[in-house]
Amino acid sequence: MGHTLAAEHPEVRAFESTVESVDGRAVTLAETYFYPEGGGQPADRGTLGNTAVVDVRSGADGVVHTLAEEPAFAAGDTVGGVVDDDFRTYCMRAHTASHVLYGAGRRLLDDLGYGGFGIDEEKVRVDFATSTDVTDDVLVDLERLVNRAVWDSRDVSWEERAVEDARADDDVAFNTKTEEGAMADADAVRIVTVEGWDVAACGGTHVSNTREIGPVTVLDRSNPGEGLTRVEFAVGPVGIDRRAATHRGARAAARELGVALEDLPEAVARVADERDRLADDVAALREELLVGRLRGLDAAAVDDVDWRVGVVSGFDANAVGEAAQSVVGDGEEAPGAVAAVGDGAAPFVVVASAGAVDAGDVVDAVTDEFGGGGGGSPTFAQAGGLDADPEAVVSFLRER
Repeated sequence: MGHTLAAEHPEVRAFESTVESVDGRAVTLAETYFYPEGGGQPADRGTLGNTAVVDVRSGADGVVHTLAEEPAFAAGDTVGGVVDDDFRTYCMRAHTASHVLYGAGRRLLDDLGYGGFGIDEEKVRVDFATSTDVTDDVLVDLERLVNRAVWDSRDVSWEERAVEDARADDDVAFNTKTEEGAMADADAVRIVTVEGWDVAACGGTHVSNTREIGPVTVLDRSNPGEGLTRVEFAVGPVGIDRRAATHRGARAAARELGVALEDLPEAVARVADERDRLADDVAALREELLVGRLRGLDAAAVDDVDWRVGVVSGFDANAVGEAAQSVVGDGEEAPGAVAAVGDGAAPFVVVASAGAVDAGDVVDAVTDEFGGGGGGSPTFAQAGGLDADPEAVVSFLRER
């Protein structure tokens, strides 16, 4: 009752069928060529009796077509159905491409399992359960192997096989949802074969030859859960545009660096090395600058301790703290203590001591007066989130 023939005859786009029931906008037919959402593939679009079909689902009473509005036809009528050709073709190409990608994974990934699959209008995802680290190089090889299989024009076929026979075949890939769902009480399972490349249990719609898929562009990878690596790819215009954008970007980078496209990786590596060297140089110069600023803070003598006290801008608390500790321990002319206040809406304070002053006590006094939080040891302490103007904190320190 109300079964679908979409997977067995994916090439059918127009058909007639007897209406079995109409319940508001929900319609069931004696048979249909609309594909109901399931197994990671979205529902077909199209029309029934010139009324738009907005959703198709499998239910207890068969395949239910949800229309955009209540139809003019009734149960017992013969109605014409038209499946949206562009969307069906896209889904067929995308779904078959996912099988080809899994076949590529068989050749590159260890301990491979099938963790999930899904199609949307922009991209397709396949979740690999694998112990292999899917690096950038692996992604490139996956794309290369997929497109080679497309170019090789491998036939795609499907057949029903006994569940026990399919489970006993180590070559057959099973989606966890397929095993736990459609196969739970079934005697047979539909097996899709990409000639010499991949065999999988699947109820979706597919092209008859890999050459119909067209170019496949791998987009990215992510980790959707423990032990899984999600690989996203695109077929059709999205994939073609992405590849063109990547190619354009690579050529622009090569042109900017004055090298041939094939020499771009080496040129980028050289630029990265130079960037890292310059970053180290800048960090060293900033450290020297910060030490110089701390040494140049206003001097104050309190109880025979030579202090340096003032505001420091442009550096974070950790950098100021490290520099302050180096200043108080830097030779006979070094100050006995440094108290530096960071500029900003919520100032911080760092205090470093050579031992004659308890830095922790000084910071506790500051937070008691201005709020914030922090602490430390007798030789070094810091606090942040002070509710005061930096100069007010400096004045407090000088008075103390």
